[in-house]
Amino acid sequence: MHPGTAVRQDCIKKNGLSVTDAARILGVDRQTLSNLLNARSGISPEMAVRLEKAFGTPAREWLIRQLDYELAEVMRRAKKIKVEPFEPTATDGGGNDERRRD
Repeated sequence: MHPGTAVRQDCIKKNGLSVTDAARILGVDRQTLSNLLNARSGISPEMAVRLEKAFGTPAREWLIRQLDYELAEVMRRAKKIKVEPFEPTATDGGGNDERRRD
């Protein structure tokens, strides 16, 4: 679930607020909050602090929700992510690593 859904349920609906009222309380414009609520943007560290100050849920919890959501989104398409597996190489006699350093 996108964290904006939790903001809508736990902060706005639970407190009987309109989106406009919640945006005013948070000190952001209505469009910014609407983008979050409609999954067009995520919870930034600043928004997490605003949510904590306004509604009491720790900023860290909001950021963990955002990170969990983003990781789940990436994991759904993980098979399509192509990488070259890293394989360590032997080191020379002097202990210098022969791997390329870019």
